[in-house]
Amino acid sequence: MALRVTFELSDRDLKHFRREMRLARDAAKETTELEIIQAADTLLDEVRKVDAPDFVKERLETLQTLMAMLVDHDWQLPEQERKRVLAALAYFANPYDMIPDDIPGLGFLDDAIMVELIARELRPKIDAYNDFCEYRTTHKKARTQVDPEQMSLRRKQLHSRIRSQRRSRKDRRSRRSGGSLTNFF
Repeated sequence: MALRVTFELSDRDLKHFRREMRLARDAAKETTELEIIQAADTLLDEVRKVDAPDFVKERLETLQTLMAMLVDHDWQLPEQERKRVLAALAYFANPYDMIPDDIPGLGFLDDAIMVELIARELRPKIDAYNDFCEYRTTHKKARTQVDPEQMSLRRKQLHSRIRSQRRSRKDRRSRRSGGSLTNFF
């Protein structure tokens, strides 16, 4: 029997997570892109090795997508978007996070919450990348050659969609105030 537990992060809670993200991002300024990706990958390995709760595992798998966006040569993530994804992953490069990972059952809870917040902030990028991967996979399954020009066109369309959604989100944010994830990282 599954049990559903729901909680709400207050403005104060979100402020705390934003502060932690900023601290991690600032601490990672001297860290290379490869080191940030490796740290996130190490966290995923640690979660896979232990009997972490399913809700933690499900959320942390989003890290795999974020890392793939950075290393996928076909995707060619634009520099500005690349920096945002790296800034998001910086939290996982910090070995001293809010809840020590070795606490059974709870150690990865802060990581799962942070991934959830990051995923909400980066949703347009994640969705566009998933669309791109689906497009590429569909051609491979159909055993048709992926035309480099078509791949480039699809990538450009999706990158344009990301930019458009970012502008739209900025417009909405400027019209509202309160407990949104505005400028999360």
